[in-house]
Amino acid sequence: MDLSELRKAVEEVELVDGHAHNIVSLQSNLPFIHAFSEAQGDALASSQHSLSFKRNLRDLAELYGCELSLQGVEEHRKVSGLELSCSTCFKAARISAILMDDGFELDKMHDIEWHKSFVPLVGRILRIEKVAEEILDQDLPDGSCWTLDSFTKAFVSKLKSVAGEIYGLKSIAAYRSGLEINTNVTNQDAEEGLGQVLLARKPVRIANKNLIDYIFLQSLDVAQSYDLPMQIHTGFGDKDLDMRLANPLHLRSVFEDKRYSKSRIVLLHASYPFSREASYLASVYPQVYLDFGLAIPKLSVHGMISSLKELLELAPINKVMFSTDGCIFPETFYLGAKKSREVVFSVLRDSCLDGDLTVPEAVEAAKGILARNSIHFYKINLANSVISSDNNLQLNVIDDDLETDVSFIRIMWVDNSGQHRCRAVPRKRFNDFVSKNGVGLAFATMGMTSFLDGPAAGSGLGAVGETRLTPDLSTKRRIPWSKEDEMVLGDLNVKPGQAWEYCPRDALRRVSKILKDEFNLVMNAGFENEFFLLKSITREGKEEWIPFDSSPYCSSSAFDAATPVLREVASALHSMGIPVEQLHAEAGKGQFELVLGHTICTKSADNLVYTRETVRAIARKHGLLATFIPKYKLDDLGSGCHVHLSLWQNGKNVFMASDGSSKYGISTLGKEFMAGVLYHLPSILPFVAPLPSSYDRLQPNTWSGAYLFWGNENKEAPLRATSPPGTPGGLTSNFEVKSFDGSANPYLGLAAIISAGIDGLRRHLSLPEPVDTDPNPENLQRLPISLSESLEALHKADFLEEFIGDKLLTCIKAIRKAEIDHYSENKEAYKQLIHRY
Repeated sequence: MDLSELRKAVEEVELVDGHAHNIVSLQSNLPFIHAFSEAQGDALASSQHSLSFKRNLRDLAELYGCELSLQGVEEHRKVSGLELSCSTCFKAARISAILMDDGFELDKMHDIEWHKSFVPLVGRILRIEKVAEEILDQDLPDGSCWTLDSFTKAFVSKLKSVAGEIYGLKSIAAYRSGLEINTNVTNQDAEEGLGQVLLARKPVRIANKNLIDYIFLQSLDVAQSYDLPMQIHTGFGDKDLDMRLANPLHLRSVFEDKRYSKSRIVLLHASYPFSREASYLASVYPQVYLDFGLAIPKLSVHGMISSLKELLELAPINKVMFSTDGCIFPETFYLGAKKSREVVFSVLRDSCLDGDLTVPEAVEAAKGILARNSIHFYKINLANSVISSDNNLQLNVIDDDLETDVSFIRIMWVDNSGQHRCRAVPRKRFNDFVSKNGVGLAFATMGMTSFLDGPAAGSGLGAVGETRLTPDLSTKRRIPWSKEDEMVLGDLNVKPGQAWEYCPRDALRRVSKILKDEFNLVMNAGFENEFFLLKSITREGKEEWIPFDSSPYCSSSAFDAATPVLREVASALHSMGIPVEQLHAEAGKGQFELVLGHTICTKSADNLVYTRETVRAIARKHGLLATFIPKYKLDDLGSGCHVHLSLWQNGKNVFMASDGSSKYGISTLGKEFMAGVLYHLPSILPFVAPLPSSYDRLQPNTWSGAYLFWGNENKEAPLRATSPPGTPGGLTSNFEVKSFDGSANPYLGLAAIISAGIDGLRRHLSLPEPVDTDPNPENLQRLPISLSESLEALHKADFLEEFIGDKLLTCIKAIRKAEIDHYSENKEAYKQLIHRY
């Protein structure tokens, strides 16, 4: 029997997750082991010996490529950061929609809007007990006490007011008083129950059975009136639950009551261990539907397969729905998705072998269980979203070929001259084709210079040939200043999955892999972005851009003037998961600095690209021009993009010495890596300071690093060892490369730095003594004073070819040579660069 079509259907369909909860910050007090078990307290430690724990941990270690241990996975999460972990998990899970119950209060949890950075559609499920408790926690305006009438009016009014904004209601009656709902609970009983609840202290927690039953029935009545589903927790959970009262058979009185015959009720969690009972109920009551989240992936493989088979013993296939019950950690969404695909395939395969289904019927069943049933049941309008790129698996709710609400996806890349570029694709085209296949891009685009949109002579790139600009879907973000659109970073590929040798993002990935494979190290990076805000004036009939403010360094008045721009920038970056650590006015006129948090270097480069885009776009929105150009005016200070670097191993900062006995507070690994960067700094300057005007910035007494040395907290050093607040005494947590500026391609710049560091590690280079005073030109080597000198140093360096690749290196050298020639012949041309960087 050929089951390839069934396997293809299961693997390729994008999932619709009908029930989940919020993800929390990395700073939450919830331990990561909760991702694997519903156990609490002392029982949690024993959960590591369960079958599901061992399997799920193995799956996560494989996903992350980290050490197979709970500590190894936790350390990887910390180093990667939450946003990168989310991107990795949701990209692998391939979930197109999530319905989220945000009534489960968690420490430092993110709101529903935050999750939309990772999943196209995130809808809300409203937990009714939470709504009731929030109402009773409030005081009535007239100071009177709550009565059943006043509570009912407020409660029902609240449900009705949000009915058009949510996808369903949810009850956790099983956790409070059990599922044996009294459909004939009297107002008097409910009033007495309300009185008992109000006698307790706030915050209110409703556990009185009569009041719980009353709230349940009031909610079910509203749900039926607005044709909203009601999700009900059934079966297992944490120990707050009395599982004897969580058997869905207790709900029979509700199902039999003719008042609720038109309701739509979902029994969550496969009702495990009452899966057969749930299957029976779905088979005989038209209003009963089933969801198997939590049972998958929290059970053993045998348990998951048995539970789903039991659900399908009697229940109609179109009543069985997938969910992850993802909660707290993005990894729970990935595990739920991964194991659900595997279990659904296994169960439907057996159904084919047993003769219950034909293969085509099993294919349709898979599509239904994993996506289509939920789309129809919850009335999910995915509009232009496509559940799969395969035509046979498309589940568009809107079949109209004409897009009435056109929105765009910008596919972005950074060329070898450091300029940001993009192609915009209508969303439907992106989902139908481009997300998988990319768009064509002429080879010449990666040979372009800062002064001409044409390839540099000698770059090896010209009019012949086309690469594929393929979106990295893990980087897709909604554009905060154009919310109907999204942007995504692109990789340059020969074909899907095969990198083109001129791709800067792949160059950084390749070099990072060498660092990891040879030394088990990961480099973290955090950028300090300096930029000018300029305003336009007309002088003698010509447009001229001048600083919008002339206040001094760290001036509060400058910050006040720029606050509307800076606040919107910070808010936009936060919405994209990019941490902003600090903002202040810099020493140049109209100059500001925005400091980003550190993270793994590949992610940090992505964050930098999005940060530059954000600053420029929001400044433009406010009628200003933001420029990251290294030297805006020759008689003013320049703008850098200083980068702070550290080395991490198994989640620990190993650039920093293990104790204060180490010289300079830097580990041996850290000193060798830093020595490599210092040794090769002249030859890697064309990567981090790529324009002729970059060298107008790298001048003595400007805190930019003009001489070849390193120092401890020495602002004049091109390499500065730093010990920011919070670093243990006598230790150094990272070092700063001050030569990096805003015209550099961040992927190429970081790749060059890592390459130099690897050479230092391989050759065990020694770090010379630091210079902790103002540099003395008589005792120190001057760094290249021009792009010509640094390019000459690059030509002499032979270590980079292994890391960067011959063709990409040749292209970079050709572009830099073209820049030198052009700007030496056109002395005023640098002034136009404010519009390119």
